[in-house]
Amino acid sequence: MKRHALITLAMALLLASHPGPSAAADAPQGGSPADNRAGTFSMSPMVGGVSFAGEQHLETAPVFGLRAGYNFTRNLEAEALFDYAKTRSTLADNKTDFLRYGADLLWNFMPDQKFVPNLAAGYAGMQLKSDTKGAFDLGAGFKYFVTEDMAWRGDVRGIFFDNKFDQYAIEYITGVYIAFGAAPAVAKLPAPPPPPEPVARPLPAAQPTLNLTLPPPAPPEVELVANPVSIKKGESSVLNWKSKRADTCDMRPGIGEVAPNGSTIVKPEVDTIYSLTCTGKGGTGAASAAIVVAQPTKAEKRFCNQPAVLMINFDTDKWNIKPRYHAELKTVGDFLNQFPDAYGEISGHTDSTHTDDYNQRLSERRAKAVRDYIVKNFKIDPKRLTGKGYGEKRPMATNKTAVGRAKNRRIEANLVCAKKGAQQAP
Repeated sequence: MKRHALITLAMALLLASHPGPSAAADAPQGGSPADNRAGTFSMSPMVGGVSFAGEQHLETAPVFGLRAGYNFTRNLEAEALFDYAKTRSTLADNKTDFLRYGADLLWNFMPDQKFVPNLAAGYAGMQLKSDTKGAFDLGAGFKYFVTEDMAWRGDVRGIFFDNKFDQYAIEYITGVYIAFGAAPAVAKLPAPPPPPEPVARPLPAAQPTLNLTLPPPAPPEVELVANPVSIKKGESSVLNWKSKRADTCDMRPGIGEVAPNGSTIVKPEVDTIYSLTCTGKGGTGAASAAIVVAQPTKAEKRFCNQPAVLMINFDTDKWNIKPRYHAELKTVGDFLNQFPDAYGEISGHTDSTHTDDYNQRLSERRAKAVRDYIVKNFKIDPKRLTGKGYGEKRPMATNKTAVGRAKNRRIEANLVCAKKGAQQAP
């Protein structure tokens, strides 16, 4: 995604520096009534798309925006901006609002022509996944004037969410530029050309033969999602998939040929990565989904004097406990009632997908939610159980694979059996 972002910005900068032969041919000598004028206010309704960096796990989405600007000179322009998009997580079926509001400074090149390229930079407030932060943007664009006060415009922006430049998005939009408030420019009339000399009329040139070649079809787009991604041995999970431009699809292991769109229930015995490969006229496309399987253990062996991972999954950016995980928490509550001398900590852990601060806060909230549920519902002395978040600091597997990240997003019960042998309560 970073390579794509750099290529897109490089093409935008090249476009801003070279307007092309048709734009230069349209520019009259001494200025034109249809150009970029100083003292002009403007409004620009915009529409386009926004693509997010892969590690954010968000789909590309349509974006709608509005620009309000003012030209201090023919070259220097300031714009207030507002953008809105609704995107969706690629890991779970959750929708997320994307809001951006701020300002850009634009430098317009060749403002006396119909085609006016520009470079832009700015800063905005951004709201994404219920988190508000600042974002820098860099990019380029153009205006092509079709009348004195109206132009077609297009912009490309790289939007960077933090100072490490590893969380970003690419926005590409187009719209109508409407200018008002400045006196119209008066074009300088060129001197009349001299009368042409008579020339011999040449024979008509031979018409070229058109050679229309259609581009090759695009390969299939494939998406595969497991829900839930963590189960206990003997439980089942649902695989949901969809594809575009696919004729046939095959899923491994142990499933075989499937329809291009559908779902199926699986019950793996061990940690499994399911892969979906689809074939179409444009080639092949593939996707995968990992399911982590926890093996059953006795309560004493599972909880006494060692970390025990609780099979609980949370929705993205959430910490409320779903009813289907109440049985798992009951095993902890029953154990604490069975062994009244046992005590310890409920700890929350995340993978490394987001920032350190964000992961720390999220792990603390999830650990507290689980701890409070056990204390309240199983009447456990609050002094026996604490809740603490560790963010991404204590991974139990690599964060470079989907299976590893799924294992790292966990809740652990770290309990100490105070008396040797953890005597059972009467």
